This record gives sequence, structure tokens and C-alpha cells, in this order.
Amino acid sequence: MEKTTKTSKFLKSKIFTLILLLAAIVVFFAIATKGSFLKPLNIRNILNSMVLVSLLAIGEGMLIIAGNIDLSAGAVGTLAGVLLSFLLTTLGLPWPVAVIGCLVSGALCGLINAFLINELAFQPFIATLAMSSVAEGLTYVICGALAIPVKDKVITYVGTGRIFGQIPVSIIISLLALIIYGLILAKTKFGRTIYLCGGNRNAARLAGLNPKKLSYILFMNGGALAALAGGLLAARLKSGTPAGIKTMQFSGITAAILGGISFGGGSGGMLGCFIGLLIINGFNNGLTVMGIDPYWQTVASGLLLIIALLFDFFSIRSAARAHGGTH
Repeated sequence: MEKTTKTSKFLKSKIFTLILLLAAIVVFFAIATKGSFLKPLNIRNILNSMVLVSLLAIGEGMLIIAGNIDLSAGAVGTLAGVLLSFLLTTLGLPWPVAVIGCLVSGALCGLINAFLINELAFQPFIATLAMSSVAEGLTYVICGALAIPVKDKVITYVGTGRIFGQIPVSIIISLLALIIYGLILAKTKFGRTIYLCGGNRNAARLAGLNPKKLSYILFMNGGALAALAGGLLAARLKSGTPAGIKTMQFSGITAAILGGISFGGGSGGMLGCFIGLLIINGFNNGLTVMGIDPYWQTVASGLLLIIALLFDFFSIRSAARAHGGTH
């Protein structure tokens, strides 16, 4: 009886819906591309295209579950990537120091975001948008609108190297991050705190939790993950560029929301986020394999975000009705 209940619950879950959507996309593009979509090399390309966005999606997902949002992650990650290149090439610092500087710069931006929101009562949307502008300006101050080359062998290996000659190191990093953060959310007291604070901030405070402290931790975490993404891009391109990961900002949010992380806070997880990433990147890759104009991929990404927001809207309204019906 219990197994039947669990099966029934799974069949009604967002995860099952996402799996069906992913399966439909795979079948469609497998047929449309005459099997090219399912070739091992192309599957590796899909996973490789997910690496940077996945790190942004994790940071955004954790914040959204806790009832916040960060619109500066793309610009902060770009700043961190350029800073990494500057520290390595222009200042000639050793790679461990440069990497620490890169990650600390992202965490510092997150700290400032949290301060503006918690201490000065700025709306997250406005505070992080302002930080985005500051980070973008600092990026151009550091690099003068020119790419800064990266020649350090350790850094470039992380960006371009492969384990066993087949699996890119960066894919391993992103998959490990998804697993670790997934376990934190699902299996730890800290994860439960995130859900409780996102579900009802006042109730969480009355229960002895500290939503403000959690906000600082998650914004700094999101900034550090964005910096890691920016650093990985610099390692992959062997240069820090002012374009960076700015265009990936909303792809990360789209993946999180499409994967079942609700803008209402308090729900969702990394498994759904991972499937959301597969859907978005698989869809874009399929369009590329079919030879469709890349600009249509931007249109498709926007449409996917709208669809994700519609799902989120109806899910929240349905949950509110169900909750209201219990009283």
C-alpha cells in the first residue's frame, strides 16, 4: 500500500512531468536529426554546455528556495573571471592565490548584496541589479574592454583538460556541485533551514532560526559559485573577457524555475534543477544540430522561462487553494 502511495505521488510530481518533457525532447530531436542528437560526442557537448549555467542555477536555486533572488550573478561571475586573468597574467601571482582572489571577489559581492537587502531594506531585485551594474563597470576598469590571456597550465587544464581522454574536468566539477548541494538541501539541518525560511520567514524566526544570517550565507555562496563559473570560462577560453557569463544569468534562473524551484520559496531541489538544465541545453543543442539560426535559441530560452513561470504560477495558486481548503 505504501509503495503504491509513493508511486502515485511520484507520478503526480513535477519531477515526473519534467522527465516526460525531457523524454519528448530527446525523441523529437533523435528523429529530426536522424540519430545525430544521441551520438556520444553530442551528449558530451550537451553536458559541457551545462557546466557554467549549472553553477549559476545552483546559486540562484538556493537563494530562490530561501525566498530571495540575485540578478547580479552573471556580471559578478564575469568580473571574477577577468580578475582571475588579471591576477595570473598582469600581476603574475601563483594560481592558488589567483583562484582564492577570484572566489573571494564573488563572495564579497554577495556579502554586499546581503547587506543592502538585510540592513538597508533594499528589495533584492533593486540591490542585485545595482550590484550587476557595479560589477560590469569594474570589469571594464580592470581589463579596459580587452581580453586578458591566461597561460597558467593548471588553470587551463581545469578548463580544457579531460579525464581518461574523454570526460572534461569541468563536467566533473559541475556534477559534483549538483550532487553536493542536492545532498545539503535534502539531508542536512542547514537544508531544512533553507526550506523553512523560504516557506515562511516569520514562522522560521519564531522557531528560533535566523533568516538574516542564512541570507548572508546564501548570497555569499551564490557569488562564489558565480565566480567559479566565471573562472571556469576564463580557463576554458584561456582568457578573461568582458563578455564573460553575463548572457547565462537568466539561463540559470530558467533552469531553476523550470526544475520546480518555486519563486514563492520553500520548495524544489537540485534533481529538478539538473533535469531543467538538461531540458534547456538539450533543446538548444537540438536546434543547433538541426542547423536552425542560433538567434532562435535565444527566443526559445525566453519562451522556456515564460513556460516555467506559468508552471510556477499555477503550482503556487493550486497549493494556495489546497491549503485554503484544509481550513
